Amino acid sequence: MSSLSAASLSSANNPPDWLAIVRAKVEGLRYGVVQIVVHDGKVTQIERTEKTRLGGSGAASRDE
Repeated sequence: MSSLSAASLSSANNPPDWLAIVRAKVEGLRYGVVQIVVHDGKVTQIERTEKTRLGGSGAASRDE
């Protein structure tokens, strides 16, 4: 049981490289999706899809 705790502790002190990439992709995102692709237990791809939301005033008709 103590080896499991030691492994968890060391991974907390040294986060994987892909975690920094995910963090950077999420930080500037207002609306969208960050998707992590895993093959054989390893992160192989990180995708970011960003959506641009338009305000309701441009789509709604105005009463004049």
